This record gives sequence, C-alpha cells and structure tokens, in this order.
Amino acid sequence: MAQAAYYEGDRKIRLGACEPVPPGAGEVQLKISHCGICGTDLHIFHGAMDARVKMPLVMGHEMSATVQRLGEGVEDFELGDEVVVMPLAPCDDCPACAAEHSHICHNLNFLGIDTPGAFQSYWTVPAYTLHRIPPNLSLKHAALIEPLAVACHDVRLANVRPGDHAVVLGGGPIGMLVALVAREAGADVIVSEINPYRVELASNLGFEAINPSETDLIELVMRRTKGKGADIVFEVSGSQAGADIMTELLRTRGLAVVVAIFAQKPQIDLFRFFWRELRLQGVRVYESQDFADAIALAAAGALPLDELITDIRPLSGLRSGFEDMEKGGRAMKILLEI
Repeated sequence: MAQAAYYEGDRKIRLGACEPVPPGAGEVQLKISHCGICGTDLHIFHGAMDARVKMPLVMGHEMSATVQRLGEGVEDFELGDEVVVMPLAPCDDCPACAAEHSHICHNLNFLGIDTPGAFQSYWTVPAYTLHRIPPNLSLKHAALIEPLAVACHDVRLANVRPGDHAVVLGGGPIGMLVALVAREAGADVIVSEINPYRVELASNLGFEAINPSETDLIELVMRRTKGKGADIVFEVSGSQAGADIMTELLRTRGLAVVVAIFAQKPQIDLFRFFWRELRLQGVRVYESQDFADAIALAAAGALPLDELITDIRPLSGLRSGFEDMEKGGRAMKILLEI
C-alpha cells in the first residue's frame, strides 16, 4: 500500500495511505527510495511556515528515486532510471527568470513546501526537474545530492580557489558539506561550531574544527593567515554571533557568503565593510550546474558521505527524526528509507 507522512499543523505528523498521482503530459511518477530530513522540514514541523504551506502537507525534497511511470511526451527518461529531483518550479515570466536566474524566481514554487513532496511512496513531478544518477552512486548517497548541490552553488559563487583560507561558521549538514566542497576546490578550511559532536565529526573528517566559546576564532584565523585574515567566510549558523564575527575574520576585500536563513534581521558591521572594502554575497538554493557538479563529486567518491549519515529510518520515523534534530546532540543527516 502506498503511504505518505502528512504534516497537519501543531507538530502533528500522521502516517497514512496515499493515492499515487498519475503523471500528466511532461510529468514523471517516481518510486521514492530515500529522503533526507531537512532543516526547512523542521521549520515546517515547528509551525513557522503555516501561513505558506497547504495542509495536510507531504514534506520532503532531499531524495532519490527510480522512474515508475512516464507521462505523455517524456522522452529523455526510461522506466527504472535512477534519479534525483531539483525541486524548483519557476514561473518563467518574472525578471529573475528573464535574466536566466530562474532558481531565484520571484514567484518560485518549491516542491515539498509549496506542493506535495517526497515523504511518500510515489511522487509525481515535472520531468524537467529530474537529474539522472550514474550506476555507481547508491540511492542512499544520492539522497544527499540536493543539499550537496547547495554547497556546490555556495562554493561556486564564492569563486573558491586553491590556497584560499576559508572559515565555515556553523557545522550542521549544509555547513559540513560547504566545508567539504570548499576543501575539494583547494581551500584551507576552518570549521566553527558549538555542538561538540559536530566539532568532533569535523575533526575526524580532517578539518581544523573549534568551538568558538572555547577557542578564540579570530586569534586562530589571524595566526593561520599571518595577520591577513580569511579570504572567504561562509556564514551558515544563522546567528547574530555569526553575523558579528564574519566581518572580523575577513582580510581586506575579503568575501562574506551568507548561506543561512536568518529568522530576524541581524545587525551587520557596515563600517567594517567600508573600512576593509569587504564584499557580501548572498546564495540561495542551486542551479542545474550545481546538481551536475554534486552528482559528479558524489559519484567520484570524493566526499565521505557515509560519515554524514547519522541514521536511516522508515517513513514512520519522521517524527522521531524531528525530535532528535530538536535535541541537537549526535545528529547530522537523518534519512528516511521510503
């Protein structure tokens, strides 16, 4: 029986039957294999996006699947193809789309938030969202492609080069992936994180990882760079403390990359931007190129993806996954095996 996990508001998750949606013209029905629980899913569970989502909502967008059925006119895929979804549905009619920046469409629909997502047995999506994965990439690891594409986008827009000194503020799943991709691009990376488990994990992955409440991060960066400062700081913590320190860490004309979504407008030291001629770059989701880069990195075995997977649970484990994420502690990426 096809099942889905439904968010019904007030932290309520209901596991129940679902009717697979037949694919229309230009659509594909997928049989979901694995799906990661994302920080955005947790925000929805907390009720922070109730004004936006339509309940009952099937969440989930960090997924892997096989092609189950093809809609009329779909010729680029075959039954049984293993794929991931870039879960963006742009309007194709706004200034951003006209400028070929459809990933930040002014009227963007995000699959799994604005429309039903992948926490269900079968998911029907537009064929244009699909990216085929190679045979040597497991469906388990492929469920990390979507967040890995975020990191590829962030590192690409930061123009990371070999020898750059980079600091990642926040060692959660996205921060850790940003650190890994930046290191793969040749950067010398320091990870700053207050969760002891994540500090330990980053250290085990070969990073210089510190807890800024125990180690003077500014002093460390200045010592490592001989007083120059970091070339790039990725702000992934979404905290006022991160917004404060990112300007202090940067060299003259250094780059601050804002990856995190801030719940409230942070204070930023614009005098420091003036004084050091700093640069500020916002980054949001990804483009097709970033999905292709993420798939290539994962398929090449370049990244320790197994180390990032804390646990794999059945669909019925969604609520417990949210609860473990709330506690912090020893949690990185929790996957659901649908």
